[in-house]
Amino acid sequence: MSLDADWRADIDAVDAALIDEYQSGFPVESRPFERVARDITAETGVDIDADAVLDRVRDLRERGVFRRFGAVLNPPVIGSSTLAAVRAPEDRFNEVAEVINGYQQVNHNYRRDHEWNQWFVVTAGSRETRDAILAEIEERTGCEVLALPMLTDYYIDLEFPVVNGDRFARESGEARSASDSASGERSDPRASDHTDVSATRISENARGDLTPLEGDLLLAIQDGFPLSSTPYADVASEIDAPIEDVLAAVEQLLADGCIKRIGCVVNHVVTGFTNNCMVVWDVPDDELDERGEAVGSLPYVTLCYHRPRRPEQEWEYNLFTMIHGREAEAVDAKIDELAADHLPFTHERLYSTETLKQTGARYEDLVADGE
Repeated sequence: MSLDADWRADIDAVDAALIDEYQSGFPVESRPFERVARDITAETGVDIDADAVLDRVRDLRERGVFRRFGAVLNPPVIGSSTLAAVRAPEDRFNEVAEVINGYQQVNHNYRRDHEWNQWFVVTAGSRETRDAILAEIEERTGCEVLALPMLTDYYIDLEFPVVNGDRFARESGEARSASDSASGERSDPRASDHTDVSATRISENARGDLTPLEGDLLLAIQDGFPLSSTPYADVASEIDAPIEDVLAAVEQLLADGCIKRIGCVVNHVVTGFTNNCMVVWDVPDDELDERGEAVGSLPYVTLCYHRPRRPEQEWEYNLFTMIHGREAEAVDAKIDELAADHLPFTHERLYSTETLKQTGARYEDLVADGE
């Protein structure tokens, strides 16, 4: 089926507003869908109430356009996280993947077209636990592990304006604003004229310093919010806390960066963004922050971060970027542009060719280990 025949042809103005404008900035208040309904009515001219908006969100989730509804949590702030890779022999590739995927702390694993052919993320409650898992994987698989923890976050946010014919994520956006989600205010990312991009250092020893309420809250919302007219009250009831305390805790977790954003999480594969490429760059160390912030502000770059070089493992790259697109050719063209205009340095393109595991990070161990 073509993309249009599959889902986009049935999308109206209300659906489009929900898909493209409520991936972040969802209101933190007792009856949030009432405000969403008022805003969508004002924007689209379609008179719609809160119950109808809620039904729309449910329908889009059932159709697979949304993966879930709720908070996008930030594992490197809550716990200790790292990207890692192994060179799995082809005749043992599936065996190695099975060992790696067997760890609850591994939430992503992809085959990439490179000598280091299996790339995964480990998130644990402490650096000690994280490193113990990596050592165990190395011992059990017999494969050397390349550990590349994030050191600096320049820009990370997988929001996609998808109700369009764009070939790559954010083709139609000239800039973006990351501040809206923390304030609870909403703006159209396609109309934004400012991008909050900065060199944010990430500690490998992060533990989150969560209060008991915040820990309970994160565990309750890690798989999403209830799809009801009172999602925060439902969570408050689940963890036996006053609704006012839960709303305040959500605001605090947003401010602290433990929650990146709240809204409808789009399934970028269903909506056509099936090609993604991780590009690694050898950037002079004294230019890294300047280059990272500049590249992070580009509308077609969905991720930009600094990870360590590992010269002892013949890994000389220190800047990572991601571009997501509907067509491999369009993604390659943007990488060519990136290399020509912004990063004139040695680089390699690591296309994702198979998803081996993709789940959200699990927070039971993070909360317990981080206390």
